[in-house]
Amino acid sequence: MKARELTTKALFETTPRLQTKEESSWMEAKVDQGALDINEARGRWYTRVPGSLAPDHTLLGAIQAMENKGYDVTEAEALIPIMQKAFDEHDDVKMLQYYAKLFEVLGRAPKIPDHPYWSYAQYESFDDHAAEVTFPAPRAVPDNIPIFERQHAGWIAQVAGAAVGTIIEGYCTDKLRETFGEIYGYLREPTTYNDDVLFELAFLNAVRDHGSKVTSEDIGMEWIGRIEYTWTAEEAAFRNMKRGIFPPMSAKVNNPWNEWIGAQMRGSVCGMVAPGDPELAARLAWIDGAVSHVNNGILGEVFNAVMTALAYVETDIRKVLEDSIALIPPKSEYYSVVKFAWDACRRHDAWEPAWRECEEKYKRYNWIHTYPNAAAEVVALYFAGNDFDECMHIIAMCGQDVDCNGGQIATLYGAMMGYAAIDHKWSDPFQDKFDSLFRGYEHTTLSFIAQLTMDAAQALKG
Repeated sequence: MKARELTTKALFETTPRLQTKEESSWMEAKVDQGALDINEARGRWYTRVPGSLAPDHTLLGAIQAMENKGYDVTEAEALIPIMQKAFDEHDDVKMLQYYAKLFEVLGRAPKIPDHPYWSYAQYESFDDHAAEVTFPAPRAVPDNIPIFERQHAGWIAQVAGAAVGTIIEGYCTDKLRETFGEIYGYLREPTTYNDDVLFELAFLNAVRDHGSKVTSEDIGMEWIGRIEYTWTAEEAAFRNMKRGIFPPMSAKVNNPWNEWIGAQMRGSVCGMVAPGDPELAARLAWIDGAVSHVNNGILGEVFNAVMTALAYVETDIRKVLEDSIALIPPKSEYYSVVKFAWDACRRHDAWEPAWRECEEKYKRYNWIHTYPNAAAEVVALYFAGNDFDECMHIIAMCGQDVDCNGGQIATLYGAMMGYAAIDHKWSDPFQDKFDSLFRGYEHTTLSFIAQLTMDAAQALKG
């Protein structure tokens, strides 16, 4: 039936009825949308991160991100005192007005032609990426460790690494050490609640259902139907898609954070469904990343995807790291970051001097940006080698967006070594349980997620 036929039918066939007094009161069931809008605007100006209570200035981060990408943000920065005053004085009218105005100003910020960002190549697609590197042929995963064990151990490690980081994300090395000393484990009882994994579950569902034909839109549809919590780049993309703006434009419209860590934080799952096949892992990372990110943001996802894929067929973490860096396009700014971190590691005999070089080099980027966190991953993997406990120690002490970093690189150890890589102190608190804010999988098990990963990998072969 056509839409006009359905609406005409409703008009001519519906019998009128007189409302009661209660029904005629429009305010009876009204949602206070105004209060929600005000809370949103204030929360994006300043809030505290769930889990760690670190300060989060999302809108200031948007200005910072655009400057990092080579845009003149002078006009946007002129709005900062206006918005701060509105925030401090609870001037809700002005806060709402300038919340919108900031996006308008950032959307037309002019390029700075001689900014270093524009000296690097820009990558719009996997084909752009593949034209610059040579991916190795796929390799069979050794059968000395059952594939289910590798997948299950990978997920155990990921939730453990993420849980370590959730408690401490958003702080720097010095403040973490000053407060907690050296961090070697969970600082409180861990849980599996984390926004990072929601997007990985969406990816798994889409790949399971669509196999090798999966598209960015398929993944985006899973976001729309199942994800309940988004922030920065993912929130911008999520809102765009709900208004009918689908990938790749969902990543570009009103999304200044699209080179932040939101794609990098979900790369490992692309490698988990492509064990031993870094090219497929990279291709999938481009498909997934394009929902919310662009260029270097997607290359961050590729990096973690490729490392994970290689972990299934290698026995040395440092080799995985080195080979993965070589599969990032050398003309990209992202490559300059991971290469700088690698070279810093080679210059030093311990993790902290290498990290201090990276911390200084990338301090102009937000702690949620891809770059300082990619550098932290390189430092932790290089100096920890095959020692999972030491990797968690180093990645925790680097600070920044620790849950994203810890969860992603932890996965490599389970994929490579299975259960043997992970001491019971990391897994016992979970008892295989998995709780999340993902519709349909609110309360399930890590075993279920591991099987879902295997199902998705099999679907890619179909």
